[in-house]
Amino acid sequence: MNVHEYQGKSLLKKYGVPVPEGIMVKSLADALEAAKKLKEITGSEVCAVKAQIHAGGRGKGGGVKIAKSLDDVKTHAGNILGMQLITPQTGPEGKKVSKLLIEQNIYYPGPSEPSEIYMSVLLNRATSRNMIMYSPRGGMDIEAVAEETPEAIFTEEIDPKTGIMPYQCRRIAFNLGLSGDAFKSLVKFIPKLYNAYVKNDCTLLEINPLFKTADDKILVADCKMSIDGNALFRHSEIIEMRDLLEEDPMEVEAGKYDLNFVKLDGNVGCMVNGAGLAMATMDIIKLSGGDPANFLDVGGSANAKRVEEAFRIILKDPNVKAILVNIFGGIVRCDRVAQGIVDAYKNIGEINIPIIVRLQGTNAEEAKQIIDESGLKVKSAILLKEAAQLVTEVLA
Repeated sequence: MNVHEYQGKSLLKKYGVPVPEGIMVKSLADALEAAKKLKEITGSEVCAVKAQIHAGGRGKGGGVKIAKSLDDVKTHAGNILGMQLITPQTGPEGKKVSKLLIEQNIYYPGPSEPSEIYMSVLLNRATSRNMIMYSPRGGMDIEAVAEETPEAIFTEEIDPKTGIMPYQCRRIAFNLGLSGDAFKSLVKFIPKLYNAYVKNDCTLLEINPLFKTADDKILVADCKMSIDGNALFRHSEIIEMRDLLEEDPMEVEAGKYDLNFVKLDGNVGCMVNGAGLAMATMDIIKLSGGDPANFLDVGGSANAKRVEEAFRIILKDPNVKAILVNIFGGIVRCDRVAQGIVDAYKNIGEINIPIIVRLQGTNAEEAKQIIDESGLKVKSAILLKEAAQLVTEVLA
C-alpha cells in the first residue's frame, strides 16, 4: 500500500525524523489559509505548492511550484488543483490532483551551500537484509544516476541482529561529503529513519531529495513510502490513510472479494488458482502469441460467487479478447469453479469473447459435466499445451 507524501511525512515525524512544516489542503481557500499559517510559523511568505498523487516526477510535470507570495499561492494552487498531472510514473493518462501540500520553504540562504541527497531504505533480496542506498546526486532519478555515474551510488547493509550501527551512520555521512553540523545531523537522522522503516513495516522508504539546508539542517524534502500489505493488520492508522482514488478501480473491486488481481496491458484474461500456476499460465499465453491482460489468483477457497465476480472484473477490460480459466483442483473444487462459470454466463448475460477452460484435479469430472450440460460455448482443454493451442486459435 502506498501513501501520499504528506502522510508519509506525518508517520516519519512520529519517530523524530525532521520534516518541513506543511499542511494538506483540498481547496483553493484552504491553500491560502495554510500559506498564512505557515507564514506565522516560519516568518516567511515563501512556500511550496505540491500536488499529492501516488507518483514520482511531479515537479517535471508541473505539479510542484514555489510561491513567493499569497498571490503566487492562489495562482499555483488554482492551476494544480484538478489538473490531470502526467509524470513518467503515471503513464500518458496521468492522475487527477485532488489534494495539495502547502509546505514551508527550505531553500533559504545561509552560511553554507545547500545540497540534495538521495536516500532510501529497502530490502536487498539477494542477501535477505535491509539496506540503505544513498547518493550525493539527489533530486534526480536514481536510475539515471546508476546509468550515468554508478560510482556515485553507495549501499550500507544492516545486520538484523544489531540494527543500524553508529559507525555505519558515520560512514554514510562521510561518503556523502558532509562535515561539521551537517555531518552530526545526518548521523542522528539515519537511525530515526531506519526505525520508522522497520516500525511501519515498509517495503520501501525513499527520500529524494533529502535536503541539507544552508544552515546545515537535514530535512526530508520529499517522501515515498510503501507499506507491506500483509502487515497492515498491525497498523490501523495506516489503513485509514488508504486513498482508493489513487488505485486501479478494478484492483480495488477485486480486493472486496479477496481476489489477488493485478491489471496488465494484454489481451487474454486469466483466471487461475495459485500464484505459481498463474505465473505459468501467463508464460504459456505469451508463448502462444497472446499477452496476459491480468494476473488473477482466485485462491484456494474459491466458490461460485467469487468466480462470477472474477469474470465480471476481467470483462470490464475492453482489451480482453479471450479468457483462459486454468484451475488445478487441490483445495479448490473444480465443480465450484465450473458452476461459477455457468452462473457468470447466466447473470452477466451474453459473453461475446471466447472462453477456454482447463479444469484438473478435485471433482474435475463433475466440473466437465456441469460445463457440457450447460450448453455454453466454452472451449475445454485437459493439458496446458492444449489450452495454449486454443488461445492461439481464438486470437488468430
